[in-house]
Amino acid sequence: MLVILPAWNEEEALPGVLVDLRARLAGADILVVNDGSTDATGRVARQGGAMVLDLPLNLGVGGAMRAGYKFARNEGYDIAVQLDADGQHDPAEVPKLVDTLAAEGADVVIGARFAGTGSYAVRGPRRWAMRLLSLVLSRVAGTRLTDTTSGFKASNRRAVELFAREYPAEYLGDTVESLVIAARAGLTVRQVGVSMRARAGGTPSHNAAKAALFLARAMLALLIALTRPVTPEVEAR
Repeated sequence: MLVILPAWNEEEALPGVLVDLRARLAGADILVVNDGSTDATGRVARQGGAMVLDLPLNLGVGGAMRAGYKFARNEGYDIAVQLDADGQHDPAEVPKLVDTLAAEGADVVIGARFAGTGSYAVRGPRRWAMRLLSLVLSRVAGTRLTDTTSGFKASNRRAVELFAREYPAEYLGDTVESLVIAARAGLTVRQVGVSMRARAGGTPSHNAAKAALFLARAMLALLIALTRPVTPEVEAR
């Protein structure tokens, strides 16, 4: 299993996240994709014992994760787990996602914040957008999804192969569009409830002033995703 952490200027939070990962997932390999950081993210990742991919430019989460999935495919990993580098995703929840891959015959399992576990909540335009996205993508994926913008996911080898080729880099592409691509390629998408934690450090990427913009951009991301050509089905392992 490979745990992939896309990281942009996360020198403050990353060391604690790596310590937590080592304690909770002793058998997993860890890859930090240093997404054009201007701080010491790459250095602290290496000091924490992680493998590091240094990207020369900031590509965003989608571009960083595509690089991570290519690494996972090329190195022959069976499972890849996407985990945020800011400490909000609890490594103790990873086995729950991995177990669901096998238990439900899934190719992609989302760690869902709004599935009856924990107290994480959003309000206003972001909440409306997330609900609409979940409604539409549930129909596309053929299963109930409540958190389609979650960046906490586990993928098996079929999904890794697909995402290494097709993972989108556009805004929200790493969440919304990637789920559309997976479903249209014949992959099975499921979710499992997880709890979220507060950031361990650094600056949040969203604030109240950006909430209305999120709504408009989320709808645009969904439109782009639904108008993409259908990806050929991925062959079973």
